Amino acid sequence: MMRSGRSNLKFMSRLNSIFPIFIFSISIPSFSQDSPAEEASQQKEATVEIIEDVAGQAPAIDSTKNDAPKRIKVDGVAAVVGDHVLLESDIDKEFVNLETQGISTKDITRCQLLGKLMEDKLYAHHAIQDSLPFSDDEINARVDQVIQYFTQQLGSMDKVLAYYGKTNEADFRKEVFDAQKTSKLAADMRDKIVGDIEVTPEEVRQFFNKIPAEDRPLIGAEMEIAQIVVKPKVSEQEKQKVINDLKQYRKDVLENGVGFASKAILYSQDPGSRSNGGLYTLDRKRPRMVKEFRDVAFSLQPGEVSEPFESDFGWHIITVDKVRGQQRDVRHILRIPKISSTALLGAKNKIDSIRTRILDKEITFEEAAKMFSDEKETRNNGGQLYNPITQDTHFELTKMDPTLYTQVRELKDGEISYPLVDEDDRGNKRYKILRVTRRYEEHIADFAQDYIKVKELTLKEKQLKAITKWMGEKITDTYVKVNAENRSCDFENDWLKK
Repeated sequence: MMRSGRSNLKFMSRLNSIFPIFIFSISIPSFSQDSPAEEASQQKEATVEIIEDVAGQAPAIDSTKNDAPKRIKVDGVAAVVGDHVLLESDIDKEFVNLETQGISTKDITRCQLLGKLMEDKLYAHHAIQDSLPFSDDEINARVDQVIQYFTQQLGSMDKVLAYYGKTNEADFRKEVFDAQKTSKLAADMRDKIVGDIEVTPEEVRQFFNKIPAEDRPLIGAEMEIAQIVVKPKVSEQEKQKVINDLKQYRKDVLENGVGFASKAILYSQDPGSRSNGGLYTLDRKRPRMVKEFRDVAFSLQPGEVSEPFESDFGWHIITVDKVRGQQRDVRHILRIPKISSTALLGAKNKIDSIRTRILDKEITFEEAAKMFSDEKETRNNGGQLYNPITQDTHFELTKMDPTLYTQVRELKDGEISYPLVDEDDRGNKRYKILRVTRRYEEHIADFAQDYIKVKELTLKEKQLKAITKWMGEKITDTYVKVNAENRSCDFENDWLKK
């Protein structure tokens, strides 16, 4: 049983490693070498009459639909899950999507990918049944991003429409909207299933002890890294200029009737929301923005516009479009004060001085980080970096960010780098010095040393059990039909209702 369970766990972990991209990629048509006309000619046309399920029983009638069975004319139907139809071409496109994103598909079979797509349709179907909230505005924002990507790739909207065999933008937008809606509903339903699952230290210990010694995973060579960051200081004059700009935008909205979204498109410096008018959807239960942003957003009533306020990203104003229980749609305008060359030089001189004091043993690296580092996420831990993927302090060499790896690969243990000019994830320039605090050679997983990784595996196994249980129950209660060619698949889930 243990070997079988770990085999399932490894497969789930592999799919989870591509899941963030996978959820997005299933929601957009793929770029392939064939034209839409050539693709259509290669697809086998089939008619499916949705009247009974695999077991020969009449499907449950959705109360929101007409009671009469429907005939659906589609090209190459692979499966039907609830109200959702999956085409054979959807599987083909998903293989292309994964490969174009650099994800190897050599170990992923067609049956496995079909099963995963069916899972997403089942999630989406029951998200609707459970009335999970979603915002058309948020979906439209995703659609804008996808279409913007297509347009950049192909050169113009006309070329996009021609490539995908569409006659007008409205029809194309609807197709992308439907796919993006399914993608979001699937992700939200999965989050609902596993979101509250936690593991105790005892569960982690039991999980590790059940793994036979010969099956314990091999942990690659790793290192721990610390850094001290000095950010250039923004002048009061530049800060006030940004505040005044935001106050003027606020006045234009409140007194002159200018649309907030229009102002955001024209002036916001947030690349993640500018194109959709500064729109974000916030949820009290699942924080996604910095505290300063959330505090202001949840203090406003619909239609109100905040005064300018500061966060680590810059200066903002926010308005609330809509409130739906614990969720609200907000728009914001971000302005980032400019950094002068004089301020940048001042930051370099400061970090040079800090490095000299450490080398002269006047102060330790950890003490210097706590006293002088401008990076609040790391300074209280002596500058220790945390891996954003694993949430621990270990960075596996083969999986490190290439830029960070280049910066530290030549450093010996305890050696301090020369000052490096760098950009944070917001595009702001700063200076930093780095130190490799410890290296770990390749080794078999150890409970104490690799506790965080073992805990993550334990959590994934517990999540897998919850998902498997949910899948088994929902597949039984949901209309499912798999076409004859795919019934030979050895699915992870009982899609054939054997």
